[in-house]
Amino acid sequence: MRIGYGFDSHEFRPGIPLKIGGIMLPHDKGLGGHSDGDVLLHAITDALLGAVAAPDIGALFPPSDPKWKGADSVVFLREALKRVRAAGYSVANVDASLILTFPKIGPYATEIRTRVAQLLGVDADCVGLKAKTPEGLNLENAAVAHVVVLLQKLAASKTTRKRK
Repeated sequence: MRIGYGFDSHEFRPGIPLKIGGIMLPHDKGLGGHSDGDVLLHAITDALLGAVAAPDIGALFPPSDPKWKGADSVVFLREALKRVRAAGYSVANVDASLILTFPKIGPYATEIRTRVAQLLGVDADCVGLKAKTPEGLNLENAAVAHVVVLLQKLAASKTTRKRK
């Protein structure tokens, strides 16, 4: 087994759609970032990469590269999953905490969990999601995500190829 931890944060800005966990949420501001600013998918991506000792999201998809401007964070997550599988692991479960004042995540939690599970190829009951408010932390204009992932070793293939 392997454990990975991911963290990300983005500031709210007007004129940007709000995307969290691959889901568009109604809100008057979105999360600023070089890509789509999906704080949850960024933290999951870093947790996956960290669990297999791969480079982090910023090294693989540098914000200085215009190619990633406005990119869908699903692209980053899929690359992390490819590296997890190449290392011989699969996702066992994910536990995430979102810290933000608005919008309230409760009404969207099931949809976010379902989408994240779909992206990771796991059942929705393998994705934990909690939302907290940043009381007294002066983070009213930001969203923060903390994520832990547990990876399990893939079962050895029953068929092996003979070398020529």
